[in-house]
Amino acid sequence: MSKELAIKLFKLYRYSDNNMAVWQRFSRRKPTGGLIKHYVKVKRKRDLGNLPTLTKLADKHKVKSVRVMGGNYKAKVLYTKYINLYVPSQKKIIKTEIIDVVENRANREFPKMKIITKGAIVKTPYGVAMVTSRPGQDGVVNGVLIEEK
Repeated sequence: MSKELAIKLFKLYRYSDNNMAVWQRFSRRKPTGGLIKHYVKVKRKRDLGNLPTLTKLADKHKVKSVRVMGGNYKAKVLYTKYINLYVPSQKKIIKTEIIDVVENRANREFPKMKIITKGAIVKTPYGVAMVTSRPGQDGVVNGVLIEEK
């Protein structure tokens, strides 16, 4: 995937207001192609989903609050520069800066686009760390320092 295409996808996910709704129900078709009879004939509001957040590494920190099912609110990190880093040897949590996104198993293009998801490997002044939180769901970026033995 080229960088231009990756940027287009990022903008499509992030800034799409006029796209169709995301529906989180299973398909009406069987693997064989036949129709499944559902007990509900129409789509319900509870079946709506959202596009992925795609938390990006930037100089600013921006959190978006979104209303979800049951009247609750979910904090989504759109941009961030910091990580709450747990250092196992010292048993301490340190708020530190993220220098770079090294690896991301969710998508091989994410490190080029500097997108942080759960499981991403990021570079910090203390060393490399793995992100343990879900920034698009939790509202924070938490991680564990990967110490060499």
